[in-house]
Amino acid sequence: MIRVVIADDHAVVRQGLRTYLALQDDIDVVAEAADGAEAVDEVTRHAPDVVLLDLAMPRLDGVGALRELRERAPEARVIVLTSFGEDDRLFAALRAGAAGFLLKDSEPADIVRAIRSAHAGQAPLSPATATRVVEELTRGGHARATDLLTRRELDVLRLIARGRSNKRIALELGVAEKTVKTHVGHVLAKLGLSDRTQAALYAVREGLTET
Repeated sequence: MIRVVIADDHAVVRQGLRTYLALQDDIDVVAEAADGAEAVDEVTRHAPDVVLLDLAMPRLDGVGALRELRERAPEARVIVLTSFGEDDRLFAALRAGAAGFLLKDSEPADIVRAIRSAHAGQAPLSPATATRVVEELTRGGHARATDLLTRRELDVLRLIARGRSNKRIALELGVAEKTVKTHVGHVLAKLGLSDRTQAALYAVREGLTET
């Protein structure tokens, strides 16, 4: 079962998502949250596999919640749900550690696919969002690795470029090897890379090994 937490300040949205997800044999909604602070608490308490996270919430917004979740629940895969055209929030959420980004008008079936995809270690993006990221990367705009990856993911990428194994990276960073594996998956998914060799070459090309 894929354990899911839904965080959105609109009760109707939460109920709609829970009702549809309850129809899926492989998904279990273990908790709901009405704001970012509550989302952090519920994720810490229930240790879900995937979090559906709204960005515009009271007390603590989605980006703030993401930053806390990266520290307190790094293995949870967070899919951000937001409105169309919020490019600043898109890149802020990716920098904060979002595993995926979907528009709120996405079809329910697309959200289910995104949950399964995120759980499998991939980075689900709505077509419009994916196009925006690719455009920035193609133009050499601000969507570089330093924008898309969290600080810890950048640390992992630099160590991959130096030929370190997951076990060695875990020792150097003082974290569990399983956590390193999760970070590696995030790095490959966010940068659209297929393996560690590509990641190492990317890091060298971007000059990340020099810092």
